[in-house]
Amino acid sequence: LQNDHKALMKQVEEALHQLHAREKEKHARDEAEALAEAMSQAQRMPQAFAKVNAVTPGSPANISGLQVDDEIVEFGSVNANNFQSLQNIATVVQHSEGRSLSVTVIRSGKKVHLGLTPKRWAGKGLLG
Repeated sequence: LQNDHKALMKQVEEALHQLHAREKEKHARDEAEALAEAMSQAQRMPQAFAKVNAVTPGSPANISGLQVDDEIVEFGSVNANNFQSLQNIATVVQHSEGRSLSVTVIRSGKKVHLGLTPKRWAGKGLLG
């Protein structure tokens, strides 16, 4: 009876070791897949066409959440495929006064969507 108990306990111990080894393998595989997905997503980031170098406090740009060093990927209808000069942005702003524009930026390696409403403020133009 004692020998049967020892044999059974040995089988339980071996099964537990195998179970933990499989879980450890699965965890390592999941981490590798997550890393591969993150790298793939980083490579799929859209191309920025401008970088924010200043935001005036209280301006529509500031109120929308735009920050210094944000890389602009999309500003209304303007994106890397059709951007030619900052005049493109100015035209979109002029035609959108008082209406919300969709702005997409890359901030700290992540894509961030903002809503920006161009409006005149303190005689400083539409954005600031």
